Amino acid sequence: MKKSISYWSFVGKSAVEAMRLAKDAGFEGIELTLDAAGDLNPNTTEAHLAELKAAAAEIGIALPSVASSLYWSYSFTSDDPEERQKAHDTAVTQMRFAKALGADTVLVVPGSVSVEFVPERPVVPYDVAYDRALEDMKKLAPIAEELKINIGIENVWNKMFLSPLELRDFIDKIGSDYVGSYFDVGNVVFSGYPEHWIRILGKRIKKVHFKDYRRNPGGLNCFVDILSGDVNWPEVRKAFDDIGYDGWAAGEMIPPYTYAADQIIYNTSKSMSRIMEGKL
Repeated sequence: MKKSISYWSFVGKSAVEAMRLAKDAGFEGIELTLDAAGDLNPNTTEAHLAELKAAAAEIGIALPSVASSLYWSYSFTSDDPEERQKAHDTAVTQMRFAKALGADTVLVVPGSVSVEFVPERPVVPYDVAYDRALEDMKKLAPIAEELKINIGIENVWNKMFLSPLELRDFIDKIGSDYVGSYFDVGNVVFSGYPEHWIRILGKRIKKVHFKDYRRNPGGLNCFVDILSGDVNWPEVRKAFDDIGYDGWAAGEMIPPYTYAADQIIYNTSKSMSRIMEGKL
């Protein structure tokens, strides 16, 4: 597997500064993110994308994937058709940016029934949310195929796709080789076992997030440093071997807003290397 890290793991860094720090910490790649502001935002120019790509090449770090925080503002499952269109447009922009940067995958949050950490979002009936998400993923699939950019649907805390069987069947209904899973190891620990998800999703997995989670007492504060939680990392590593996955895994950490915030980048790199090298 190849070791990457999410831009969200950094505090107060530009994209280029984060690239340099990630490279120094031993990462082979960095996952940039499309946000409301910053280096990648909906108004980022082609010229700036070219500058970021050139900077990455100069630093010697890959740009394998692009995530986005905008899906918590624009949901594919919203009752508002205009908001659903904004989510669609965000995905298209994200794919075009990924293409310009040389990435091959975008992380897409397919909507939500409800979101624990965005409590102001209205609750959408599960069946309605499912149908709306499926409808738009089918619309996005031909664009992904044209651009040759994978859409990775993330298993995230959105009260949807609560089992690997459901996510597997959802992906299969879309029916495109360019639409699969962006599998987050830590996000399923509160309700299940990531090694089960990995084996069931199998070749549908396009990219991976590494993070850890402690089941007791639960909640968002239970996301902890990798190797500090309840993920059975030897079994997770074996599951990836069993399905033949040797692609990118991006560490996605919640950074501490302290004077030593950069240390988590180095810690995460060492922990991920230990997992990938089977030294557990």
